[in-house]
Parts: sequence; structure tokens; C-alpha cells
Amino acid sequence: MTAPGYRFRGIRGATTVERDEAQLICEATQELLTELLRHNPVTPAQIVSALFTVTPDLRSEFPARAARELGWHEVPMLCATEMAVPGALTRCIRVLLHVELPEGHAAIQPVYLRGATALRPDVAPPPSPQSPPAPRLRVTL
Repeated sequence: MTAPGYRFRGIRGATTVERDEAQLICEATQELLTELLRHNPVTPAQIVSALFTVTPDLRSEFPARAARELGWHEVPMLCATEMAVPGALTRCIRVLLHVELPEGHAAIQPVYLRGATALRPDVAPPPSPQSPPAPRLRVTL
């Protein structure tokens, strides 16, 4: 049961790594968690729990370790492996944060980084001015 004037919300995010290496998994997870907190006015004290999943091709580290290194010592966490679905995004780390927020809190902002932007192009950050323009496809019939 939530405290009066508060309600539970879920905040989603995902990122990818180039290779199955413990350091890369920790760095990408920390970047993701930092961006989730930057885009959502949430502190670790408001996080009720964190559920991390990874694709079956990531086995060298638990993403929760990265959260502990950020100081999330009081947050209950669970790591799980996703189903191996043909054609699914590879080397992907996802998180679902369960948070307790005051009523009337601003909209929740999911965060998708790196290759995971393909999962939610509607919430992907706009390209930076230094980014080369996206390639254009020409379709002829």
C-alpha cells in the first residue's frame, strides 16, 4: 500500500553493448540508470525495486552490480535472462524501475540508449547537431 498522496509507477529503459564483457555491461547499465534519473525526478530512495533483464547472449555480469556501484544499496533488485526470440535485439540490457511518486507527478520518461533506440523510436533522443544525417532510403517501384 502506498502512502497517502503517493502512487506506484514503472519506468522503463534499455541499452545495448558491443560485446559480452563485464566492464561494458556495468558501464552501459550505469549510463542507462543515470539517464533514467536525469530524465525523471526520482531518487534511489523512491525506487521500490528494480528488475533487470538481459538477452541470452550476455552472461559475463549482472546489471544489478552496476546499480550497487552507483550506491543503490537499499534497492531490491532482480536480474533475469530474456527468452531467445529469433530476430530479437541482441546484447540488450533492460530495466523496469518500480517507483513511488507523489500524486500529480510529471509524466514518466522512458530512456532507450544506443542500439535499444530501435525498440522505442518514439522516445529516442533527437540526434545531436554533430551527428551525421541519417541515411535516406530510396524506394523505386
